Amino acid sequence: MHAADTFAVGYPDFDAEDVREALTAPFLEPGRDSWVVTDPDGVVVAWAILNNPTGVGREFVEVYVDPERGEALRAPLLARQLDRIAERAAERRLPALTARTAVFAPETRWAAELDEAGFTRVKRYVRMTRSLADLPAEPPPPPGMTVRLLRPDDEADLREFHRIFDAAFRDTPDYEPVGFDRWREALPSSGKVWDEWFVAEVDGKPAGALQSSDQALEQDMGWVKTLSVLPAYRRRGVGAALLRRAFAVYAGKGRTSAGLGVDLANPTTPVTLYRSVGLREVRWTDMYERTVAAAVS
Repeated sequence: MHAADTFAVGYPDFDAEDVREALTAPFLEPGRDSWVVTDPDGVVVAWAILNNPTGVGREFVEVYVDPERGEALRAPLLARQLDRIAERAAERRLPALTARTAVFAPETRWAAELDEAGFTRVKRYVRMTRSLADLPAEPPPPPGMTVRLLRPDDEADLREFHRIFDAAFRDTPDYEPVGFDRWREALPSSGKVWDEWFVAEVDGKPAGALQSSDQALEQDMGWVKTLSVLPAYRRRGVGAALLRRAFAVYAGKGRTSAGLGVDLANPTTPVTLYRSVGLREVRWTDMYERTVAAAVS
């Protein structure tokens, strides 16, 4: 994993806890959905796994290889995973499922292999970051607006957080609604950094929410996993206020930078907002997709 990450993004971005969570995710059968390839000495040189923690919608294919010893294994592992997705479609009694996978800039061979396997590039994500060393003092939010911590032990507050997230993302491309219970079940244990989750209210009414994750701690970075603003409150400073509060909390914990990922197909054009609070693009990831017909028994 470290070799694959270093080749793709320049540093190890996956740790043992990430592997453990991937292998214990909901709707995953490790004996059927995850494969490793070892060299003659028993050293793992490739790993493939399917990811669909909600059990609905698209199947995400992840194939990691040691770039020096396992690059030729990526295409056959992809083929194996596509066969498994066909089985999963049949098990769910669906005519087909959509498979997706990501490509980073250095992975030109992987992109070509996906083209050969019938995938099409459908969108691009951009990673944006900013330094926290020069973070200005957090300004007060606009009049009538407050930003507070989520109350994770209060189920009503957690449900409200989910409602904001669900309503805010329903007008974004290919969003797959997930009910509260499944959403809560799919939250990774390592990502529940509750003192970095925030709710914004305008005149006492919920308007937006920000979910953080600890996925970038190894880079000493605070990470914004989702930023949700209800349509009625967009372009009123809610998103900026949530981001500035998160940045201030990250900096208070000694983090050196903050980051997030953004879907360039998002019609709300969040890149403009992110640039306004000091975030800048540092790299891109392309998403590839194809339809996989259900297996015929």
